[in-house]
Amino acid sequence: MATAAAVSPLSASTFNRVGASGFLEAKAINLSTSQFSSKGLYRSSFLSRMPEIKSQHRRNAFKRPAPGLIPKALSESHDNGKPSEVSPLVVCFGEMLIDFVPTVSGVSLAEAPAFKKAPGGAPANVAVGIARLGGSSAFIGKVGDDEFGYMLADIMKENNVEHRGMRFDPVARTALAFVTLKADGEREFMFFRNPSADMLLTESELEVDLIQQAKIFHYGSVSLITEPCRSAHLAAMRIAKDTGSFLSYDPNLRLPLWSSASAAREGMLSIWDEADVIKVSDEEVEFLTEGADPYDDTVARNLFHPNLKLLLVTEGDQGCRYYTKDFSGRVNGVAVQAVDTTGAGDAFVSGILSELAKDFNLLQEEKGLREALKFANACGAITVTERGAIPALPTREAVLASLTKVLA
Repeated sequence: MATAAAVSPLSASTFNRVGASGFLEAKAINLSTSQFSSKGLYRSSFLSRMPEIKSQHRRNAFKRPAPGLIPKALSESHDNGKPSEVSPLVVCFGEMLIDFVPTVSGVSLAEAPAFKKAPGGAPANVAVGIARLGGSSAFIGKVGDDEFGYMLADIMKENNVEHRGMRFDPVARTALAFVTLKADGEREFMFFRNPSADMLLTESELEVDLIQQAKIFHYGSVSLITEPCRSAHLAAMRIAKDTGSFLSYDPNLRLPLWSSASAAREGMLSIWDEADVIKVSDEEVEFLTEGADPYDDTVARNLFHPNLKLLLVTEGDQGCRYYTKDFSGRVNGVAVQAVDTTGAGDAFVSGILSELAKDFNLLQEEKGLREALKFANACGAITVTERGAIPALPTREAVLASLTKVLA
């Protein structure tokens, strides 16, 4: 786990106002190592000087709705700001954090001249991605009772994601991740969460009625790393399964967060057999199988458990492979110039879940599934053309326009 001592003074940005895109309108400041606590948590002086009345105003803005009421975000889905037909609800559980993304690629964190602050966290990305595509989504997780935490809640609200399952920790801060972009847009992460608020969600804080409304319940593996969040994660899965939800799992390996590679492998596989659909990357297949060829269909098939409906293996810009009990194949990717691959897998998951939520028959109809996967591939491709995850997630119109160009 990285500590503050490992960080050289970096240029970053203060925020003034957050738009629905997720990026912050900002002016540059310098972050020195003194602005991080000994626990590696962000303690910016400009945040600590925010008047208490502003914090109280924000807390009041996110009070839970009265019992039994379904907020507008659940009763009405949106497509590019326009109401559309009611969509089945996808509930996403896990972490939400702030990504600091370099403004240039191909440099180390110490060499980066500046960073853009952007909201992130795989389950949160999926929730926003589904809403951007016109579906109905909700997010359950915990952030700090700080300006970053309320900024993230604002972003959920502005993107029509139901956020009453969010909790605000009075002590721990919202998690931060500094992301190094290589020349090809691939990433390396350094996290500040020791502990961060997302790790401290408890079972008693779960919004049970929201989980029970889910047609699809989606999650990753980061929330399995430590208690009490691990127990909350397992409890939420049980609630969803008991009420007939379809379970979706994207392990989303973040090796630096685990105590060891073996602990990560064991943790990721500990809930493997519960899922109805699993999405993994080719790198994750290699990791989970301890070095086996991730492009070998036999290797992928060995990850297919008896109750699994769909296994998806993504291959970056090359597209994806799919496996069901009855058929398998691959769907080519969409060629683009990659700027930042952050959130590409989450955009892909958003795309396929938004289609499955409307029609589970895709799991038995290969032609329909292939069309849905073309759509999901295009979601991922569009996302890598901009920096940041949530700011780059596409609308349905953008995806369909992209597919039209490919077919032209």
